[in-house]
Amino acid sequence: MRTDTIAAIATPPGEGGVGIVRVSGEQAFPIAERLFRRRERTPLQSHRAHFGAIVDPATGETLDRALLLPFRAPRSYTGEDVVEFHCHGSPYLLRRVLELVWREGARPAEPGEFTLRAFLNGKLDLAQAEAVADLIHARSEAQLRSALVLHEGRLSQQVHALGDELLRLLATVEAHIDFSEELGELDPHALIPDIQSLRQRLDALLQGARAGRILREGARVAIVGRPNVGKSSLLNALLGEERAITTDIPGTTRDTLEESLIVGGVPIVILDTAGLRESADVVEQIGVERARRAAERADLILFVYDLTEPDWDADRALLETLPAHTPKLLVGNKVDAADPAQAQRACSVFPDSVLISALTGAGQDALQEAILTALEVQRIGEETPTLTHQRHIQAVADAKRALEHAHDALQHGYPPDLIAVDLRTAWLALGAITGETADETLVQRIFRDFCIGK
Repeated sequence: MRTDTIAAIATPPGEGGVGIVRVSGEQAFPIAERLFRRRERTPLQSHRAHFGAIVDPATGETLDRALLLPFRAPRSYTGEDVVEFHCHGSPYLLRRVLELVWREGARPAEPGEFTLRAFLNGKLDLAQAEAVADLIHARSEAQLRSALVLHEGRLSQQVHALGDELLRLLATVEAHIDFSEELGELDPHALIPDIQSLRQRLDALLQGARAGRILREGARVAIVGRPNVGKSSLLNALLGEERAITTDIPGTTRDTLEESLIVGGVPIVILDTAGLRESADVVEQIGVERARRAAERADLILFVYDLTEPDWDADRALLETLPAHTPKLLVGNKVDAADPAQAQRACSVFPDSVLISALTGAGQDALQEAILTALEVQRIGEETPTLTHQRHIQAVADAKRALEHAHDALQHGYPPDLIAVDLRTAWLALGAITGETADETLVQRIFRDFCIGK
């Protein structure tokens, strides 16, 4: 099935200046020779743009004046012979060209099949293939940087190095199992330092996992507080537009309002919630319950309080009811209306607060910096790659857990067979990241979410 020739439109739906029909497989060049008319009589030269016409060989009709880009195997994206028809970007025209290619012997490509073939032909590993999808879907500078680091193979290099070390340890253990008479009993104390070193390196990868997930998927930030402290005004200030209705009447916000923005290159979904208080109003009660659920699911809570309020006991009591597991950033609003002494006293009641004015915009830059710090978003491109995929995070965690079992087994003098099982489990877990030990089901699950044509 993977030796036949596939074809698909490689550019997004809709009209554009240029549209591309991509063909990969052993029939790619013969199909191009039959459909593409050019002045040169020489064979198609790889990695050179050819100008000519796309012609229906059955009728002689010219469909378009276009460019043809041929790539001989193995120097192509898929590792196979590849040709690309660069046409004018009419959806109707592209469909006509694609149907011609199919008629001449190609079949429709499945989602992600070009990249799948690149993986199967050793042009890139599974983690790098996933980075292709990340590059396509990047919505910010941070996401783009993260995807590029993954696509360059920085994570794969670390995983391969860890895997090689695991195989070395596994070979040592299995040699003592198979040749115990010649080598003697396995010395557990000789292996423990190496296993501890591997655990530390896996820990270093896991430390940035939360930040990596946020960089790739975005963060959910809930604005929470009592009524009339300026939560909706803060949302409007962050968005730079009047998105939420604001009044001096407490309880104006009755439902959760969700908006997207980019803060420091990180995609954020920010939620304006109903003010938290006891109320006899049924509609407001529903809003309060939704606000609490939003706080439960958030990556960060912006807890907003009013700097002009003379007594903050109610705010402190409310703060204690919020989810303990969710990081919180304290935001003192209305700094423009509060006298300096009162603002200073607020900071003693709520340490590490960011003081802002949602009305005037004062403190907005400091707030955005504080949001990024609270989310623990790290720069991509440091020595230790950042794990951005949940699949990678789980694999590293599984490998670390297996090494912990091996460490305990060595300390308790368990048989070498059990230690070998744990080391092999760790190696298999890490190998799934790059595809070295991945099964067909996992590979299919990853590529089914790709777009057709990539």
